[in-house]
Amino acid sequence: MNLKKYILFIGMSFMIVSCEIKQEVLIVDVYETSASGNNLKKLTDFSFKENQDSLINITLFPSKKRQKITGFGGSFTEASAYLLNNISKKNRDSIIEAYFGETGAKYSLTRTHMNSCDFSLGQYSYAPVAGDKNLESFTIDEDKNDIIPMIKDAIKVSKDGFKILASPWTASPWMKDNNAWVGGKLLPEYYDTWALFFSKYVTEYKKEGIDIWGFTVENEPLGNGNNWESMHFAPDEMTHFVQHHLGPKLRNDYPEIKILGYDQNREHLKEWVDSQFKNENTSKYFDGTAIHWYASTFHYFPEELQYAHQKAPNKYLIQSEACVDAEVPKWKNDAWYWNKEATDWGWDWAPEKDKHMHPKYAPVHRYARDIIGCLNNWVDGWIDWNMVLDTQGGPNWFKNWCVAPVIVDPATDEVYFTPIYYILSHFSKFIRPEASIFEVKNSDKEIMVTAAENPDGTIAVVVFNETKKSKNIQLLFDNQKVKIRMKGQSIQTIVIPNK
Repeated sequence: MNLKKYILFIGMSFMIVSCEIKQEVLIVDVYETSASGNNLKKLTDFSFKENQDSLINITLFPSKKRQKITGFGGSFTEASAYLLNNISKKNRDSIIEAYFGETGAKYSLTRTHMNSCDFSLGQYSYAPVAGDKNLESFTIDEDKNDIIPMIKDAIKVSKDGFKILASPWTASPWMKDNNAWVGGKLLPEYYDTWALFFSKYVTEYKKEGIDIWGFTVENEPLGNGNNWESMHFAPDEMTHFVQHHLGPKLRNDYPEIKILGYDQNREHLKEWVDSQFKNENTSKYFDGTAIHWYASTFHYFPEELQYAHQKAPNKYLIQSEACVDAEVPKWKNDAWYWNKEATDWGWDWAPEKDKHMHPKYAPVHRYARDIIGCLNNWVDGWIDWNMVLDTQGGPNWFKNWCVAPVIVDPATDEVYFTPIYYILSHFSKFIRPEASIFEVKNSDKEIMVTAAENPDGTIAVVVFNETKKSKNIQLLFDNQKVKIRMKGQSIQTIVIPNK
């Protein structure tokens, strides 16, 4: 080899090896909610100086996209709407703005009940006349003084709009084999009548200027222990009803309307999606599946969620109901929501074999853990239950007391935004419809992370630290990095602006 060429080669090699690629500082906005008192607070100083060994690396891979987001939100119930009617206009407007306005949570996906449910003032049906197969007596008058005005107020302040998912707890008792509000099954002779019921509901709500985005076929088809409004379906019975009655009816009258099957707890999810998506004929009218979280206070059932996605990868998978149940709200006591003091229905009533799934828990932790766990396992929408309840956890005709993110006291015209409201806002405000969840690498098993790229190019990274230890995070993205200090028992949304 020519000596001059050899020396030149060595020199170039040295230059390449010794060249270090510099990482630029990543510019971000950080919003934090914490047990120490921050409520969706924008941090102005989140830097730290620590030993490099203590760093937690969170690496973003936005090119490795997963599901697209349908939305986040809560539910319009008669209980919530009634309470808004019984507080001052100022407080009513502030709550609507807090949920739907640009300064608030910007809810994008909501739910409401068709006919009454436990969070109604009493039991009622839009089809009260027995034997009226053509539903000539159908009326939504029950909703015109409460639920409909609440939805209309929300529409007025929502810049981007929101989707409404409607769910029946039961058909009219006269359509059922037990002629009762609770339990029983839909009589086959009324399958077409019940399918017509859904179509008429869309028609009447359209007359009020409200569009319905989709339906779940039946809230909790496995029942609720025969306590309040319910109607039972087995998986194949629901599939049959949708395939031969509800699906064809809605496809003919309102083809844009979505139909979601199941709508109960995740531990039984596999058998339901197996029935719904058995073949092309069974699945053609199902647009997706709805689920609840009540099977456990800590386990979010990732295996079942993964299975449902793999069974129907192009269908919706939406968490349609969740709440702190079997509890009376704690009034203006933020600390309670951060501590493991809450119990759920299963604490007292779950079978012995399932008791371990229902330990005491911190409500804030349960929400953050479940939402992140869902998003990281293909769920595309997450809906909370009642938006507003009173200090008793109602009104509820069955006295099935629960907690809502916003609690009001009509007697004193006071409003309490619980920490749960701020946890939900970390997702709904910053992860918008049509955002894409993408892959994230996290070096610390004690924290949970999810990330999404919004349609406008901004990226939202939500990090949850359940421990009482502070964490030092290094966020790595596109050859840029930023170091962020995170308190114990906190959740942060890190927003990366579009370049």
